[in-house]
Amino acid sequence: MSVTTTVMAPLIEARSLEKFFTQPDGNRIQVIAPTDLAIYPGQIVALLGPSGSGKSTLLRMLTGLAAPSAGEVLWHGEPVHGQTPNVSIVFQSFALFPWLTVLENVEAPLEARAIPTIERRKRALRIIDAVGLDGFETAYPKELSGGMKQRVGVARALVVEPEVLFMDEPFSALDVLTAETLRGELLELWLDHKVPTKAIFIVTHNIEEAVVLADRTIVLGHNPGRIRADFQIALPHPRNRKAQAFEEFVDRIYQVITTPDEHEKAVVSSGPQKIVPHSALMLPHTRPGGMAGLLEILQDQGGRADLHRLADDLSLAVDDLLPTVETAALLHFLKLEAGDAILTDLGGAFAKADIQERKAIFRKAVLENVPLLRQMDQALRTKSDGKLPDEFFQDLLDEHFSEEESRRQLETAIQWGRYAELFDYDAATGRLTRAEN
Repeated sequence: MSVTTTVMAPLIEARSLEKFFTQPDGNRIQVIAPTDLAIYPGQIVALLGPSGSGKSTLLRMLTGLAAPSAGEVLWHGEPVHGQTPNVSIVFQSFALFPWLTVLENVEAPLEARAIPTIERRKRALRIIDAVGLDGFETAYPKELSGGMKQRVGVARALVVEPEVLFMDEPFSALDVLTAETLRGELLELWLDHKVPTKAIFIVTHNIEEAVVLADRTIVLGHNPGRIRADFQIALPHPRNRKAQAFEEFVDRIYQVITTPDEHEKAVVSSGPQKIVPHSALMLPHTRPGGMAGLLEILQDQGGRADLHRLADDLSLAVDDLLPTVETAALLHFLKLEAGDAILTDLGGAFAKADIQERKAIFRKAVLENVPLLRQMDQALRTKSDGKLPDEFFQDLLDEHFSEEESRRQLETAIQWGRYAELFDYDAATGRLTRAEN
């Protein structure tokens, strides 16, 4: 007797989905490498990754808000272009209409779809009650707390009865207790089938949030963004954060995110375009002072700490801690091993040094390990007056990064260079001046 296995069809599927920006010289800045991904009914999917890995970009392509540069998105097996997917999005920034009441905000997408007045009023009131806003129908956004504003955003997204609810870091702008409350309420709506949504796709930078909520957690790498891991989290709800199985999932995800990947060197797509050299390695956006604090903590803890527990002790999410960890690893002040941060001899010397000694150690480390800072130092030394406009370096970065990212890279490089006393910077004139050291 043969047994027939039913394979559930995906609601949304990405095939070789890619996002890149073409520069005037023909180079391509690749944001998302060719990616295959499917979202199935009955799942909460969490998308994790460091800042700049393209999480929001991938979400926007999956929903049809942004067009891919290559590849395609399928909705129930058919290409998205030419049809509107039945999805809704909850954004981090609430995005409410300040001149409309709670009820009017929730009704707005139904009105845009020409739903009759009585029907849209019934549906709006029903979902307002479900998300705990009963009694606030006539309130305006300015009268609401952050948590209540986000409830309105969730209600507005759910009122159209989407098959897939997309959420882009929906709780990151809220305080810890409010965020925890809303996570629990979202999970209750989902588990009790109080909403018709068939799947939830949530972008987050919080590993514990992903393990608390998701049936499946996808981890993106960066430079360019691509899937590094896809975890199935088969733990019953509600999940106990102190349970060993829960902590094991958190630790495994931390290990993936914090373990360097040799593919995270390139910042342009492969093909006939010129490949940007390793000197275009992105700088983590962090301040030297923050890194110094991390090294001091590691020194106090005997030179080694579990990153998951350290972040928890400091009440930090992965996006808050990871850039600092990446900076220290880039400069060889610490090394990463199985989810642990281990202080090196150089890092220990930095942690114990006074401010001037720290600057000398930092200066030597950035010149040895950060091509951009070395290039800036050499360029300033070639000028007889030791001065150059910041636009000179901005133009160099624009060849390898998007306009926004090149600006952030230069800001970070200037912070590091000033701390290392490689140069001074006058923000009013936009000029860098070589320091004598």
